[in-house]
Amino acid sequence: MGELLATGGEALRIYTGGTFDLFHSGHVNLLRKCAELGRVTVALNTDEFIAGYKGRPPVCSFQERLDVLQACVWVDEVIPNYAGADSRPAIESVQPNIIAIGTDWARRDYHAQMGFDQDWLDERDISLIYIPYTAGISTTNLKARSADRNRL
Repeated sequence: MGELLATGGEALRIYTGGTFDLFHSGHVNLLRKCAELGRVTVALNTDEFIAGYKGRPPVCSFQERLDVLQACVWVDEVIPNYAGADSRPAIESVQPNIIAIGTDWARRDYHAQMGFDQDWLDERDISLIYIPYTAGISTTNLKARSADRNRL
């Protein structure tokens, strides 16, 4: 892969996180772009956090989502995001050079969502980058398509 190198010649450590429910091409595109940058660690949200945050559980269980991510060629490691809304413990365990997120977060307060601020990132020499969002595909979109087809 086209991994970039950190100081010392090692691959950059890339952190991304999320729910990854109903794994789809948008997820693949995000993870592929992350892998072009370096070694990818995904922090996977727990079922409990998702149910509390979204008001409903994911379609796929934590173990099912974990299995899919571990099988993805663009992912080097998957860790649970057990701290929920405070992603700092998961991030610190990875010690990434880069946190990569989709551009769908560009107009939302990602820092507040994750429980950190720019100073916290700067103290750890972590860059936050945006990966182009894949339009037209999302877990919400897939659920709507499925519901529409079931009505026929």
